[in-house]
Amino acid sequence: MKPALIRLQINHRTVEVVAGSSVAAAIAAAQSPAVFRRSTTGQPRAAFCGMGACFECRVRIDGTGQQRACMVPVREGMQVICDE
Repeated sequence: MKPALIRLQINHRTVEVVAGSSVAAAIAAAQSPAVFRRSTTGQPRAAFCGMGACFECRVRIDGTGQQRACMVPVREGMQVICDE
């Protein structure tokens, strides 16, 4: 049986991921390297803990900033913007 797929946009690019995935997993699957945001010095930042404690995976989801990508499940049509 084929897993259900969800279609969403990451940085204005349409991607498909398995339903039930986190936004962080979708970003990691769609980008190489997976850059979630940049530090104040311009260094790329990625997910670190994967459980919402470190805040390294913050992205903008459907217009709301500072969302922890590792804690948010994907939804059909979701718009995700990484701060690159």
